[in-house]
This record gives sequence, structure tokens and C-alpha cells, in this order.
Amino acid sequence: MKADAGPPAGKRFYLPDVCRSRAALGVVLIVEVTAIVLALARNNLAIDFWTDLARTSFFLLWIGLAGAGLLCALRTKLERMSVVRGATAALVIISALVALISQTTYMLGHTEFARMLDAESLFPASAWSFVARNSAIAAVVTALTLRYFYVTNEWRRNIEMQARARVNALQARIRPHFLFNSMNTIASLTRTNPARAEAAVQDLADLFRANLSEKRNTITLADELDVARTYQRIEHLRLGERLKVDWQIEMLPRLALVPGSLLQPLLENAIYHGIEPQPGGGTVSVSGELSGGLVTIVVRNPVSEKGSDREGNQLALANIRERLALVYGDRGIVKAGRFGDEYIVTLRFPHIENQDRLTA
Repeated sequence: MKADAGPPAGKRFYLPDVCRSRAALGVVLIVEVTAIVLALARNNLAIDFWTDLARTSFFLLWIGLAGAGLLCALRTKLERMSVVRGATAALVIISALVALISQTTYMLGHTEFARMLDAESLFPASAWSFVARNSAIAAVVTALTLRYFYVTNEWRRNIEMQARARVNALQARIRPHFLFNSMNTIASLTRTNPARAEAAVQDLADLFRANLSEKRNTITLADELDVARTYQRIEHLRLGERLKVDWQIEMLPRLALVPGSLLQPLLENAIYHGIEPQPGGGTVSVSGELSGGLVTIVVRNPVSEKGSDREGNQLALANIRERLALVYGDRGIVKAGRFGDEYIVTLRFPHIENQDRLTA
């Protein structure tokens, strides 16, 4: 951990957000598992197992939930600190909290009410040893936990940065043959159909703008479909009636959030490897549906019996897999392969319309 002046701009805070209900539930589960382990390890003959488990669970729940509440309340301030200062502050806060709760527990065990219930045996006999031992354990466990969160966050951030770098490089990659063919088509149209040539130039500019934009990490599915249709119009000028695209997308949720440049590379691959090599052309089918909270998109293109003699480097599919993983984690799925005389690519990912839910 480097003692810098503060966290770099845009750097994600390494501590998990314990303000979320899911994190609070995780704290409770961890506390209960820890209580069970401690009760089993002690095997206290003076107190039966269930009583020992109950008192340990109650004590640890105080610490776990109170600590989560404090870190939640102070999260904004901790985020502004450097890594070392933030970790030190969190360590001191948790250790002090454990000491306070331990001292409070000792005092409760020596009240008149505890004597009346004959419950003194359930509480520690020595305040100093009880508080010191718990504070020391809390300091060690908290330090190891903070280190784990920091290392895990840095590892995840490095993986995401590497993936985003590859994605950005792939987004900037435009197949030379597509650019040359498009420019030649536009050049020929300027003499025969100037209006159509002007529309083609606008479509090409829109396509480049969409592919190279840095603001297309996540867009709506409607916008992504518009980009794919723009690409289809450009290719249709060159291939004419040889190219047909069957859009069966009425069941797709148009407001669903997806990574940018999701469909256009698949359509490009389908045309380049499936339609162009065949003298009579063919039909590319794009279908989709929403079922069970999952969006499924299927792209099909014909493949000749001999197969395409063009080299396929799978870069587009690798690009899409990486971007789906960045947005949806392991919930985003890409399947591709040849089935009979068709090549089929299937995308499946959760239906999300709220940007905040992508990081939940």
C-alpha cells in the first residue's frame, strides 16, 4: 500500500459497500458461521453447546452489525483518504468498537439484573483480559481482512483495465476491406445517385462515430440495433439483392442496457464469412426474445458445404465475450458454432435497464 495524497480520480474504493442489504446479510452469515466454529472449538464443559453458541452469536452480532454500520456511515470520508490512512482509520475504528462492546458486555454481566438471573457464569470474569484479548484478535483479523479486500480490488481492477484496453483496441479496429469497399461504392454512387451517396457517407460517419466513441460502454439495445441497421444499409449498397437480413426482434426489450458494438461485429462476420463467399448470397437472421429475466439474441448465417476459405480469427467473438463479462460478470454468455449448413451465434445476458444495477 502506497501512502499517496489520496485515491486517484475514478479509482474504485477497495472496501465493499456494507450499506447494501446484501452485504449486511453477508455480515450476519459470516458472524453465525464464526460463532458456530468458536462454539465447537471451545467445547466448554461448564456450559452446554447451545448456550455457548447463543451467547457467542449475540456478542459477535453486536460487533458485526455495529462495525458494518460505522463503516457505512464513514464510507464517504474513508473514500477521500489515501489507502494507508483509510486502512488505519478502519483498523482503529473496528478495534475501538470491539473494545467498547467487550467492556459493555463485561459490565452487563456484573449488574444486579445478571445476578438475579444467575447469569454471571455466561459473562467474562476479568475485564482487562477479555477486552485486551478481543481487541488484539479484532486488530489482527481486521488487518488481514483489509489487506485481502485491497489485494482483491487491485487484482480485479487490473483485470478490468487490461480487458478494457483490449476492448478499446478492438473497437478501433476497422476491417480495411470494409472501408475500401464502402468508399468505392460511395464513389460510384456520386455519379449515378448523388443523394444515395450522401446518405451512405452519413451512414458511414455514424458507424465510425459509434464504433470509436468512448461513451459507449453501455447503451440501450435500441441504439445498438440502430447501429447494426446502419451497417446493413452500407453493405446492402455493395451487395444488393445478394444480402438479405431477417430481423425478428419484436420481443426484445429496447431499453435494456448492453455493451456498445455488440451486434454490428456479429452482423459483419455473418456477411463477410457467410454471404460474400456465396455467389447467390443469402439471408442473415437476427432474432431475440426476453424470457425469465434473460435477453437472448441469436444471429444465423448460411455456410457453404465447403465452408468459407476466409480466415476467421474469432476476434469479434472474443471482444464480445470480454465486454459481456465486464458488464454482467459470469451472467453473460456467448455460444457460437456451426450447425449443419448454418453458423449460429447466441448471446444471453440479464435484462437490466437501470445503470445502478450493473454494479450491484
